[in-house]
Amino acid sequence: MTGFKQMLTKISCKTILATALASITLSSAYAVVPFTATYSFNLDNKASGTAVRKLSRQGNQWVYNFDARVPVIATASEKSVFSLSNHQVVSQHYQRQYKILVHNQQTSLDFNNASKSIQVKRDQKSSQLPWQAGVLDDLNVEIQLREDLKKGGLKSTYLIADQKDITPRQFVNEGSVKVNTPNGSYDAVKVRINHQKKDKSTVFWLAPSLDYLPVKVTHNDDGSVYTLNLTNYKPS
Repeated sequence: MTGFKQMLTKISCKTILATALASITLSSAYAVVPFTATYSFNLDNKASGTAVRKLSRQGNQWVYNFDARVPVIATASEKSVFSLSNHQVVSQHYQRQYKILVHNQQTSLDFNNASKSIQVKRDQKSSQLPWQAGVLDDLNVEIQLREDLKKGGLKSTYLIADQKDITPRQFVNEGSVKVNTPNGSYDAVKVRINHQKKDKSTVFWLAPSLDYLPVKVTHNDDGSVYTLNLTNYKPS
């Protein structure tokens, strides 16, 4: 009996250890990793530039930046500040700035869970949007998509706030494809945004090997097309 008990004890210890390791591995697979990713940028095959996505952590807050530049012609930047709770993005602040030649436009959204409101400022004009649980912005929705894909699948719709309204947006998983980029070839999940405008389309190619980072993006708006292709990726 003593030998049998010892064997059971060893099996129990091995089982506990295996369960613990599996739990650690699963947690690691779901962990959000800070990174910097650079892209080549092309607009209508006429203008080219660069873009950078950067995700960083500051205490309990996450900061996601996107900056694009076409020399001489235009610059664009976005910044989203948010927290994560059980793989759900909790929006806090969003800002966007465009500069095309001499024209500037600035927009900011402050998400206030305590007062259940979203304060909007566009240039010098201010307004307010009604609060909706789970609301995202145009940038941190990328993080939510990545978290949902890691957990098994996309939601039917996502609530996105902009300077005018909060609208449900549908992201459709169109399956796995191979994508070639300047940084190499990737197996990717092709995700398309269903826009209400027929002449507008956006497609992301998200690589599971890079935590579902966008390795390629195309956006078509009324015949004007821009494309992003990954040129470098570095986890922080």
